[in-house]
Amino acid sequence: MNALRKILGIIWIVIGVSAGIYLIYFQAVPLWKTGGNDLVPAIIYTFILAPIISLGMSVFGYYAWQGDYSTKDGEKL
Repeated sequence: MNALRKILGIIWIVIGVSAGIYLIYFQAVPLWKTGGNDLVPAIIYTFILAPIISLGMSVFGYYAWQGDYSTKDGEKL
């Protein structure tokens, strides 16, 4: 089970980076280009949602990969 947690940790890191790229490249950049009233969602995607989502998921995956959520001798942490 601990090996599965480590593998899933790497997957969480990849998902976190992918989510950040998606939010900035596919959501925010087209809104920045159109301008006008679309600037507010672009600012929210770029400066609020992308860092929170990508960093949160990546840090969670890093801790899982490092074994911080692992159990030892059947103990619950």
